[in-house]
Amino acid sequence: MVEKRTTAIIAAYNEEKTIGPILDVLQRSPVIDQIVVVSDGSTDRTVEIAKSKGAEVVELLHNVGKGGALYRGLEYIRSDVVLLLDADLIGLNEGHIEALVDPVLSGEADVAIGVFEEGRLTTDLAQKIAPFLSGQRAIRADILQNIPDMEVARYGVEVAINRYVRKNGVRVKLVKLPGLTHVMKEEKLGLVRGFRERMKMYWEIFKNMYRRVDKNGQ
Repeated sequence: MVEKRTTAIIAAYNEEKTIGPILDVLQRSPVIDQIVVVSDGSTDRTVEIAKSKGAEVVELLHNVGKGGALYRGLEYIRSDVVLLLDADLIGLNEGHIEALVDPVLSGEADVAIGVFEEGRLTTDLAQKIAPFLSGQRAIRADILQNIPDMEVARYGVEVAINRYVRKNGVRVKLVKLPGLTHVMKEEKLGLVRGFRERMKMYWEIFKNMYRRVDKNGQ
């Protein structure tokens, strides 16, 4: 039997403070064969740090949003399984990576979705309410490459993936990720700008949900 390979793809926009430790963990993980960082128009040291950590870096000159960045990253993969991670994670370890990737590598599931647990109250609660919006997931590469509208989904990329999963009977497993959390937008950008960015994210998520309703006529 041919051994399956795994590529980690991270879409990053000005994440110089957190991208380094995430890449260190990925480099140490025995289940990761390739690491691709897509800089979504970053203007800080994100690209410099990612290159110094040995990642393959795709530099986009303009910000196209998370969905568009991940879509561009798919052009570079050499694997059967893709691990998607956010670029602002705190507390990531090799155990989290293996917990996400193993169900897909073993054939137990087609998609594994990570849910924060025992990290921080605010992020834990958000994922308990809406676990299918988590950005931490492992997925078969052939499924990910067939998802429509991904390149224009921006923050709604998880909604686009979920829509395809539901319509096509894809097997999903939820995986708990204890001790993992992420930097909130208000912490990165300040209260006012962070709140605006959060509202923009919610709008793009709801817009992609509406796109599903409109196309299916339901």
